[in-house]
Amino acid sequence: MTPKKTVSAKNSPPAAKKPAPKTTKKTAPEPLVSENELLMQSLRGMRDILPDEQPYWERVRRSLSSAAQEYGFNRIDTPTVEYLHLFVRSIKEGTDIIDKEIYSFQTRGGDRVALRPEFTAGIARAYIQHGMNVLPKPIRLFSIGPVFRYDRPQEGRYRELWQGNFDVFGEADPILDAQVIQIAYRVVRELGLKDIEFQVNSIGTPESRKRYEKMLVRFLESQKHKLCQSCRERLTTNPMRILDCKEDKCVQLTSQAPQALDFLDDESRAHFKSLLEYLDELELPYSINPRLVRGLDYYTRTVFEIWSTDREGKKYALGGGGRYDNLLQELGSEPTPAIGFGLGLDRIVLEMKRTQVRPYEFPKPRVFLAQLGDLAKKKSLRMFAELEKHGVLASESFGRGSLKAQMRVASRLGVEVTIILGQKEAIDGTAIVKDMVSGTQETVTQEKLVDAVKKILKTNASLSHPAPKFDQ
Repeated sequence: MTPKKTVSAKNSPPAAKKPAPKTTKKTAPEPLVSENELLMQSLRGMRDILPDEQPYWERVRRSLSSAAQEYGFNRIDTPTVEYLHLFVRSIKEGTDIIDKEIYSFQTRGGDRVALRPEFTAGIARAYIQHGMNVLPKPIRLFSIGPVFRYDRPQEGRYRELWQGNFDVFGEADPILDAQVIQIAYRVVRELGLKDIEFQVNSIGTPESRKRYEKMLVRFLESQKHKLCQSCRERLTTNPMRILDCKEDKCVQLTSQAPQALDFLDDESRAHFKSLLEYLDELELPYSINPRLVRGLDYYTRTVFEIWSTDREGKKYALGGGGRYDNLLQELGSEPTPAIGFGLGLDRIVLEMKRTQVRPYEFPKPRVFLAQLGDLAKKKSLRMFAELEKHGVLASESFGRGSLKAQMRVASRLGVEVTIILGQKEAIDGTAIVKDMVSGTQETVTQEKLVDAVKKILKTNASLSHPAPKFDQ
């Protein structure tokens, strides 16, 4: 936001005098950047994902993309910045996200915008804007990227956090609820996380929820003094969020509160019963949590969360989701049932490390290209590109001067073939090809270089994996 200009009493004009006439002279804008010392560190709650962490993240990304492809989800990328009213209208005021956690600001053009705190609202906006309602149903969309919440940083939680998001539009059958839970389970299990449990609940329709909220407020009002300060405020703004409070005294009180399941309409009750039957059929680990409500106001009927448990019994939330059958209609579209879920990738990576899951192993180069002399260095660029063109993963050390130093790099990488190109080879149009496994080497023309390298790699592969022998 543009800072307000203030005028000190010392410099303000006397009250009796008329204000100075307006002039067309332009004043320099106030600086937007502080003149304090530049700090070489990220903002609180933000972080760098360094190269040594990327193997874990790459395994997560690959698992998400694989699940999306297998279950027929199409990738969609929405802007990081959206109009603020999109989130206010979909998530609603009275939620912690809108009241406390959203990053909102005013652009130079005067628009009120926000960094997305979650994916679904933006995806729903894209669904409406681009007329996806005419496409065959159900429409399955997948997203991955950062979201932003001004929350208290703690272990596994950041103000810029990464999520993988799956959304399905156009189908109200509870079998879709079971399938998205199945997808979430498939992803976390494929990542090597074993002690997984789903907590599920149904919060019904907006109409049945109003009846439930009325009884919940009546119960909590009679024991208001037992609530924490935040929940006393929620009692008038968003009472169902009290059920999600982690304060011990609030947990003890709400464990005795009325349950949403007892106030479900007949259709919601039948929907939830069918979901549980599907989950039993899939043999997915779940438990019914009548206090589970989720923190977004657009949810209807099914809500669920994914939890990981350590040896001491401590639980870690990995993600969650639910139905939002009324969201698109509230945003101006035709009535469209929908369900989705998001996974917190930061939390998942932390769990992978805690449980010592193996990270993704990037393909290692099998060939190293060593060169000596200016002319050889020039020729090496074309040679390196030719190897890559033919699918040979190679490495090099163009900046190293001595051949000895380059060969140390090749040994450290554990390559199978080293190509040596010196001044003489560069002039003759040849190259030395050394088999690092057998120790033999030969000189070949540069035109036959790729074939010679492939032949050695093929021979080494057959020696490592000999063909099976069959009895005559």
